[in-house]
This record gives sequence, structure tokens and C-alpha cells, in this order.
Amino acid sequence: MSLRRLLLPLLLLCLSLPASANLFDQRPAASPIGAPLNNSSDFLPVREAFKLSLVSSDAQAVTLRFVAAEGYYLYRHRFNFSVEPADLVLGEAELPAGQAKHDEFFGDVEVYYGVLDIRLPLDNPNERPLRLQVGYQGCADKGLCYPPETEFIEIGDMPTSTWTWMDLALAFLAGLGLTFTPCVLPMLPILSGVVLRGRPSNTRGFVLSLAYVLPMAACYAILGALMGLFGASLNLQAMLQSPWILVPFATFFAIFALAMFGVFELRLPTFIQDRLDHQASQMRGGTIAGAASLGVLSSLIVSPCITAPLTGLLLYISTTGDALGGGLQLFALGLGMGTPLIVFGAGGGALLPKAGPWMVTVRNAFGVLLLAVSVWLLERVLPGSLSLALWGLLAGGVAVFLGALEFGPRTHRQKLGQIAGLALLVYALAAWVGALQGASDPLRPLGQLQAGSAAASAKSGAWQTLSSPAELDAALAEAKNAGQPLLLDWYADWCISCKVIEREVFGNAEVGSRLGGWRLIRFDITDSNAAQRALLDRYKLFGPPAIQLFAANGDELLDLRVVGEVDAATFAARLDQASTR
Repeated sequence: MSLRRLLLPLLLLCLSLPASANLFDQRPAASPIGAPLNNSSDFLPVREAFKLSLVSSDAQAVTLRFVAAEGYYLYRHRFNFSVEPADLVLGEAELPAGQAKHDEFFGDVEVYYGVLDIRLPLDNPNERPLRLQVGYQGCADKGLCYPPETEFIEIGDMPTSTWTWMDLALAFLAGLGLTFTPCVLPMLPILSGVVLRGRPSNTRGFVLSLAYVLPMAACYAILGALMGLFGASLNLQAMLQSPWILVPFATFFAIFALAMFGVFELRLPTFIQDRLDHQASQMRGGTIAGAASLGVLSSLIVSPCITAPLTGLLLYISTTGDALGGGLQLFALGLGMGTPLIVFGAGGGALLPKAGPWMVTVRNAFGVLLLAVSVWLLERVLPGSLSLALWGLLAGGVAVFLGALEFGPRTHRQKLGQIAGLALLVYALAAWVGALQGASDPLRPLGQLQAGSAAASAKSGAWQTLSSPAELDAALAEAKNAGQPLLLDWYADWCISCKVIEREVFGNAEVGSRLGGWRLIRFDITDSNAAQRALLDRYKLFGPPAIQLFAANGDELLDLRVVGEVDAATFAARLDQASTR
């Protein structure tokens, strides 16, 4: 997972609907009849679904790390490795035990979710540069199987850092948001009075403020770098697949949320806090050295107040194994927290908001985000319907606090909050109804209510199986010249969902009765050669299963494209739509 993918959905939670990670071993609910089924965006490109990186390399071994996005898994038996130059000896890959998975077509297999570290014994005494070829294959729980993939890693340089500018921007905004909480904001006038004593000029005040903020941010940066450096050895992301780790972490975040709601306060022990306060009062203000010393001490004094968000960020950093990125992100967090003081120092103190009840709203918002993280963690071990019910409970709770059920006189601002609360309350009710019906997707809480359940029966018409781009182009041209609509089904022997669709959708009488006038083409991409993969790129597909419908004039009906699994009733409705065009 990336920081953007975790933080942005959580921030949106306070405004609208909660986002959620996909659940393991859950199939998606069918799309409602009448809604577009061109769901390519539901799936990640293969390099984003399975991120490969080099952890370490020496004369004896190479260690690789795969990080599978949530809801995606890798097959143990599909890994293969080779090395160039050929005179280097690569030993048998050392893989941990995987998760058992039984499939009626493939039998018993082992798969890997989350983080997977692979050690490759290597005989390279002179540590010569080498090129490692890595082959793998994986699938999505939603029903998409990717073709076998090959990546090359050039070894001889240090692995690149994983941070992005967006990660730094989010960390900075998080730090800025933490400043406007009841624990931190009241410190600003006090600190500015110490750091900027003597009323220095605007330029001098700006320099002193920087001297205070930069050491404070540097302390956080050191913490982030250490977590990125040593936290990777803990492999926390892999550990976060275990209920014994997930449940305590979720509990901690829930407790932190209660602290944000003001149930209790997180503070350093009194004897430590008093000593730090005494040291701070003895520091000389108005000098660069004094301001820097105060910055270091302030990072310790303020830390208990921001423990919960800081813990979440450190947890993320520990899974990246990126010391540079971890240090930069925590440095950005510190800069965000220190920006208001720099505004003070530059003479713009009047621009800063005054302390007031609005700070409680900011604190409560962080509390909601922490509860969302708790539910997000529990999703991995709880049944999908129960997770959906928890999302509904969280949305309902926020709705109540926004005044959704209060109908007395209100200000315009309160009315806006009440409107948002009513929207969340509607979502909460939908989530609870969907959970009772067995739904599991928080983004489509009522999706499964539209699913049909027709029994499989007669097979549909004759299928023509192709495996080369030239054959497919010829078939498309023939159908266009004949004025005949064409159905193109992407298939592979290693695609489990393809077999499910073949049996439960194309083998369904309701679907079969609608395919009489269609030319039926099945493109077999089992070999996954270069030409076949280029064809996937031409149609902007990641892999099978996928179904494309082409009109009689040869144009694809893009809004009716299917990527991943689909049920028979929904697909029959799509065929009805296609027949009217």
C-alpha cells in the first residue's frame, strides 16, 4: 500500500463515504442493472498490484521483496528466476510457507498476500554487477488473473527510494492539521514569546523561527529514518496479515481515537514533563542556538499529544523499508507543525486563527480518521458483511455528531453539517441493510441485492478459439463485413475466473438464448507471449477474464465492456442493451 492510498480515502471519510481495502477471498457484488460495466478502473496495472523491489544483495545472496496490493495474491508455483551473466550460479529460491488455497480447477495451491521476501542464494564472490530475471503470476480476489509477468533487476547499485512528492505533501498537511488541535496550538504564543523575545525585526524573527522549527523537524526525521531502516526487518506489513497483530493494533487506534475525542489525555509522566518544562524555561531565547535547543525539546514535549497520528505514519514507514523516504516524510510532518510559528516569526501572527471551539472539531476529525484506520485493519480478519456493518456504524456515529437527528433552530453552518450528516446516515442505513443481505463492499453496500441467481443449464452457440492477433483481426474484419455483432471473450487456462464465467455465465440458458445472432470468439492468452501481450495493451486490458462486445459496424461498445467476474443476470441485461443499439 502507498501513503496516498491510505490517507486520502480516510480524509474523504469525514465528508462522505468511507473507503475500504478489498477483502480477501471475496467476490464483488454485481453491478446494478443499467449502470456501466466498463470496470477496468476496478483493477490495478500489474506493476502496481505487485510491486517488486530489491532489499539487499551481496556475494552470497539476493533478497527480493514483493508487496501485493490488498485483494491481490501471487502464486508460489509460478515464480521463476534466472541470472546474467550465465556463469554466476543462482541457487533455489527460499520462500516461506504460503496461504493454502483450493480451487476446483487447479487443486491445492499456495498463494501469498501482502509482503513476501524471497532469498536467492548466489555465488558471486567478486560482487560483480548482474541482471536478475524474475518471473511471477498473480490474481485479484475480484476475479482478474494477470498473465505471467517478467521483470528485470539490475544489481550493482543501491535500490531507489520509494517516496514521492505527494507523500511529502500529505505528511506536511497532516503536520499542519495537527498544529490546529487543542494540545498544540495554544503553545504557539508561548513558544513565540520565548523564541522571539525582545521583539526582533521580521527578518530576524524569521531566522529564529527557522532555527526553532528545523531542529524540531530533524528530530522527527531521525525517527522516521530509523523506522524505515530497522522497521523493514520487522516486516510489519506481513505481520499485519495475522489476527494476533491486527486486533491489538486496531484496539490501540481505537484507544487513540478516544483520546482525540477528549475521553482522556495522552501525556508524558509528570516527572519527565516537569523536567522538560524546567529545561525549556532555562533556555535562552532570542538566539539561534537557544531557538534550536528549544526546538529539540519541543519535539519531546509535543510528541505525546500527536502520538496517535504519528504512530500511524511510523507504521506505514516501517513497511516500506525506505530510510530516506521515512526521514523525509517525518521531516515534512515537522515542517507542517512548525509552519504557524514561522508565520509568527515573519510578522504575520495576526493571520493565524485564534484558539477556540473550532479546534475541538479538528481534534474530533482526527479521532474519526483513527477509528477508520481501526476498521480498515479489522477488515482483514472479519467477515465482509461485519466489516460493512462497522463502516456503517462509523458513518452513523459521525452523522449523529453532525446533528443529523437534531431538528431545532440551527445556524447556516450547522445546517450544512446536518446535510452532510443526513447523507452519512443514509449510507449507514444502506450499509446495515447490505450487511444483513451478505454484501461486503463499502463502496457498493447494496450491490448484491441486484445479483441474479439463475441456475446453469444449456450451452450457448459455437465458439471459435483464436490465439494470435492476426487471427483476431481477421475475425473482426469478417464480422464487420457480414454486419454481425461479435463477442470477444479473453481466456487462459491459468485463469480461474475465466472457467467460472464459462460455466456460470456462458453456460446459462438466459445468456445462451441471447447469443444466437452473435459471432462468438474466445481469445486464448494462455501462452502470454509478446504478441498476445501487445494485443492486451492495444485494448488497454490487464489480463483475463474480460469480455468485449462489438457492434455490427465493428465498433466496440466500450460502456458494456466487462473486466473481472460478472453474474449471468447482469450480463444478460448487457446483451439486451447491446441489441438495441
